[in-house]
Amino acid sequence: MAADAATPKTQPRKLRLRDITEDRRVAQMLALGFSSGLPLLLVLGTFTLRLADSGIDIKTIGLFSYVALPYSLKFLWAPSIDRLDVPFLAARLGRKRAWMVTTQIATALALVLMAFADPKEQLALLGLGAFLVAFCAATQDVVIDGWRIEAAGTDMQGIMAATSNLGYRFGLILAGAGALYVAAYGGWTLAYLSMAALMSVGFVAALLATPYDRARVAASADSPKRDLPTAVRQAVLEPLTELYARMGKALFAVLALVALYRMPDFVSGVMANPLYITLGYGKAEIATIVKLFGIWVGIAGGFLGGWSIARLGLFTTLVIGAFIAAASHLSLAWLAMGGPEPWRLAIAVSIESLCGSFAGIALIAYMSSLTTPGYAATQYALFSSLYALPGKLVAGTSGFVVAAYGFPVFFAMTAAVGIPVVALCFAVGRLPQRAAPAAETEAGEEAGAETGNPTRPLDLASAVAEPQLPPKAARAQT
Repeated sequence: MAADAATPKTQPRKLRLRDITEDRRVAQMLALGFSSGLPLLLVLGTFTLRLADSGIDIKTIGLFSYVALPYSLKFLWAPSIDRLDVPFLAARLGRKRAWMVTTQIATALALVLMAFADPKEQLALLGLGAFLVAFCAATQDVVIDGWRIEAAGTDMQGIMAATSNLGYRFGLILAGAGALYVAAYGGWTLAYLSMAALMSVGFVAALLATPYDRARVAASADSPKRDLPTAVRQAVLEPLTELYARMGKALFAVLALVALYRMPDFVSGVMANPLYITLGYGKAEIATIVKLFGIWVGIAGGFLGGWSIARLGLFTTLVIGAFIAAASHLSLAWLAMGGPEPWRLAIAVSIESLCGSFAGIALIAYMSSLTTPGYAATQYALFSSLYALPGKLVAGTSGFVVAAYGFPVFFAMTAAVGIPVVALCFAVGRLPQRAAPAAETEAGEEAGAETGNPTRPLDLASAVAEPQLPPKAARAQT
């Protein structure tokens, strides 16, 4: 009871509509979230559809999926954002706002480059533009996340995260359906120029945002000096060592599960838009059914995943998600064997979007349950990078499989990946829910009172009642 009395009772508030108008930070976060979500599809789904619409070879389309790798590798240069200043701008805008403005301008310029690069004659230049968009946009995401964390206290983080995700969804809709509508009636050059102009939303928000920059701590003569090996050991090796000490050799099976769980979605996603074009669907049809209707069905799938965790438990939801997410690709194989009828596309997209989003929520909750207080950030970064990177690396070869065997066989093969994934779920899916030893539990409770993190692996109640999930991880399912 004494510990409860000493613990602050500040609870995260839920997002209300009036928060957007009453608190400047919330309105700014909405615009910055939009700026963060806009470039993503312009180097993924919309980009591959543009290549297919221009008659680019299916093998080449698959290889071009590698231009989006900066989104999965941004952790490599993220630490430098808090240590380096943008010349001239940092002194006037602050470190984070200067980085925001710089990356937003660079992203817009790279989109202009993509707008004027003809896929049939300047394919290499178009690929370079797409890579630059991915690199600059991924860096922008790092800066915006840092600003969000420092701009609000713990009680506001839920609101800021929800607002960021809402703006991100708006960006996805405009970069998906919006760009396709413009391309259908005005061409791809106008579509990408329009998207470049829309980056001004985040640019204005960055200029108006309050500069929240954590002051650098000057090293004193009395403070212990940390050399590079010590810093690397504390930041990287200790969290990994803790995982192995807690899980033993089962850690390798857990890592395999995380790496394979969403791989079918990443691999098949590269070939989905080329399939639609090959079947004869128009850009306006794809925009309406896939990029608008499909996104809302995906949102419903996310809510269904959260409900399943609450009612059935994390382990059961994890198994169900692994099965239905992979099996849903059979709907795309069925689509590939028919004609360009809108109702067929709506059914296939609904099944795939609903099941994929359901599985995404299950995986996020599972990865969160694997972390330990004190190492949660680094350990979750490891899992969130691992779950996306292997699928994206394999996705580059998808075009060769389609060229050799056709779309129906390809999507059936991605569905078959779910077999070992379901087996791994049964093997290690319950691992993070095992109770900690008594001595560790007592020590963890003391640490938990200070950190505010779960003192034990997440159980059903903690996973649902207060999901402390990073916004970017929630977005990844998109």
